[in-house]
Amino acid sequence: MKEKLEALRSRLLSAQRELIKAAAEAGTIPSDNMLRKIADMEVAVGAIETMLDEQQAR
Repeated sequence: MKEKLEALRSRLLSAQRELIKAAAEAGTIPSDNMLRKIADMEVAVGAIETMLDEQQAR
């Protein structure tokens, strides 16, 4: 399970970086939808990291 969680975390971080790069290149304030996606990904990454920490503590 650890490997699957780490892979998911990596994919989410990569997708989040791409959204942030696109927002930066646009030169304008990102749309509410884009900001929401970036924030949602951050929350998901945090949840995955919590799960990984819990597994490590066992």
